[in-house]
Amino acid sequence: MKAYISLNNQSRKTLSKELIALGMALNGKKVEQYIFVDKFSLEEGGEKEYLIEMQRQIDSSNFLIIDGANVHTTNCVEVGYARAKKKPIVYLRNENTAVDPILLGASNFYFTYENPKDLFDQMNEFLKQILPQE
Repeated sequence: MKAYISLNNQSRKTLSKELIALGMALNGKKVEQYIFVDKFSLEEGGEKEYLIEMQRQIDSSNFLIIDGANVHTTNCVEVGYARAKKKPIVYLRNENTAVDPILLGASNFYFTYENPKDLFDQMNEFLKQILPQE
């Protein structure tokens, strides 16, 4: 089982505690997390290769998780591609962040979290509900 985590570089820096909580919940259920911005950076002249690799990684994932903080065009492309491929989309949002109506409409699952512990607890409960029981 693999989760593609949709973030931009700014979110990657500002959501470090949330990503640790998310990773702990995913690892606890043996779900591999794949954070594209950790592996690839968009370089001038490499746009097509970047998109091809993004698509390949989404194709090999079971679902996509996006946090609604600092949404960038790239995140929208990831969500749109995942939706076209019928991959479940999980939209996470800190309670202090505005709701993105497009992400809300594109997502299959949505929840708001208060802090990293709350994110961990909610993701853990969510994974219990959607993953096969061991």
